Amino acid sequence: MACKNLSSLWHRRPLMSAKLQAFAYGSAASNSSGSDETSTKCCKKSAGTPVPSPAPVAGTTPPASPTQRHQLGGKDSVPVPGRSYSSAAPKVDSKVFLWARYNEMKRLVHDLLPPGVCNLLNPSTIYANNEVNLHEVDIYGFDYDYTLALYSNALHSMIYDTARDFLIESFKYPKGLREYDYVPNFAARGLHYDIQKGLLMKIDAFHYIQLGTVYRGLKPVPDDEVIELYGGTHHIPLHQVSGFYGKGPKMKQFMDIFSIPEMTLLASANDFFISNNIDYDPVHLYKDVSDAIGNVHIKGYMYKWIMQDLEKYILRGDETYAVLQRLVSQGKKLFLITNSPFSFVDKGMTYMVGKEWREFFDVVIVQADKPHFFNDCVKPFRRLDSNGDLQWDKISSLEKGQIYKQGNLVDFLRLTGWRGSKVLYFGDHLYSDLADLMLRHGWRTGAIVPELEVETKVVNTEQYAQSLTWLQALTGLLERMQVHRDVESQKVLQDWLKEREELRAVTKNLFNPQFGSIFRTCHNPTYFSRRLCRFSDLYMASISCLLNYDLRYTFYPRRTPLQHEAPLWMDQLCTGCMKTPFLEEMAHIR
Repeated sequence: MACKNLSSLWHRRPLMSAKLQAFAYGSAASNSSGSDETSTKCCKKSAGTPVPSPAPVAGTTPPASPTQRHQLGGKDSVPVPGRSYSSAAPKVDSKVFLWARYNEMKRLVHDLLPPGVCNLLNPSTIYANNEVNLHEVDIYGFDYDYTLALYSNALHSMIYDTARDFLIESFKYPKGLREYDYVPNFAARGLHYDIQKGLLMKIDAFHYIQLGTVYRGLKPVPDDEVIELYGGTHHIPLHQVSGFYGKGPKMKQFMDIFSIPEMTLLASANDFFISNNIDYDPVHLYKDVSDAIGNVHIKGYMYKWIMQDLEKYILRGDETYAVLQRLVSQGKKLFLITNSPFSFVDKGMTYMVGKEWREFFDVVIVQADKPHFFNDCVKPFRRLDSNGDLQWDKISSLEKGQIYKQGNLVDFLRLTGWRGSKVLYFGDHLYSDLADLMLRHGWRTGAIVPELEVETKVVNTEQYAQSLTWLQALTGLLERMQVHRDVESQKVLQDWLKEREELRAVTKNLFNPQFGSIFRTCHNPTYFSRRLCRFSDLYMASISCLLNYDLRYTFYPRRTPLQHEAPLWMDQLCTGCMKTPFLEEMAHIR
């Protein structure tokens, strides 16, 4: 149904685009009936046939005929062809003129969004940043956490509560901090944290802070204060934003899903000290919170919770089994490289896939210490026995059915010979899992972005479609009408600017009231989004999206128009709207 509506929209698109372009550029409005008859009749007229002028819109000056043109400014003036000069012409009321353009543009935008045109995006779509032919991929590699195993949000509150208690009991923080419970959906992946100022914020691809998304503790920081704090600008210099792995001298970017409880705890602790007028150093707070969160992982608390209640914490394990089964049945080689310990991975994989899960993989590597696994050659591989105990034999080959610990990519490539674009590796962390593999080793990479599922649902809502389309149209109207410099016109433009800011807030709040979408600031890609495009060939909500595609399928990136190019092709309107080939076959899994 959505595609039928889209097809109808496409056939009407040249007319709608022409009307929108005409109004955005300030040309005369269409006739009041909104009919297409005038344009149809014009097309039928021969080149020399007079065409009746359209009826003028209220508040605008009707076009002058050639006989009305005369010289202006004295006898030496030269008439300009196609332009009318008349001292007798009625003066245009610029305010009425601008609001006429506004109202007609709003009507055209409404016509562009017929009922049912929303709900185009399929959350099970795989999106391509680079062309990838699956027929050329022989080896599939996987991370474990948030790739093969997806976790419920219940895990976030457990990590937060335990780390908060560490701060109180081990770091001797005030007990009043215990009154701060976990706030679901406060933070979002990809945010930056100013370590010295104690500020959590969203930064775009051009290193500008998105004003309105800066938080000190749990409270927003006013825009003027943000600009003052950063020396009269909201731009963050390159060397401060982050290094290759997301951490600079003053800024830390939180890139994985496990970091959401950490951001929330930082905000809560900052808020506690500020609210209680307790003097503190934000640098010390950052280090303490980071260490407390680290203890949750290092001391095995998170592993223990999940292993004790797999059903509560692990989601959609049957889909993981279906993906692995399908790949192996079609002759693909599989490997696993994870930072998690063997006992934890074994328990989870047994729950999702079965006791013989190791038969699916040609190589299994645990406690790999990524990203160091990918960028140095210091640690050798060690073999584990069936109980998970280290063995002392020298590793001269990586054998199926065995479990290996640590190691490095140099030895991995030497022992397997798996190089270049015939390898496709999936992971959720853009820096630790994907960056080195794409930029230094030429592997294909797939980013797992679970947030896509929720954000796609928002994008598919009528409220979002209407708000965003009108926001874009209003922005174009502002750009073209800014040439009107008189006082009354400037008041109108200020009203439009205010409405534009309100629309931006509406679209932001649909995703996350504090920080908005993880992929966009108001109109620019986020810093996270730019890294996603740079470090991943493909990205998707989960590996189960692979079930929607034939293993000979080629993913083609959309040729998104540059600023100086016009969007001419159908695929600019239709992203993931078409039904994926094997969606029906996947239905029984879900």
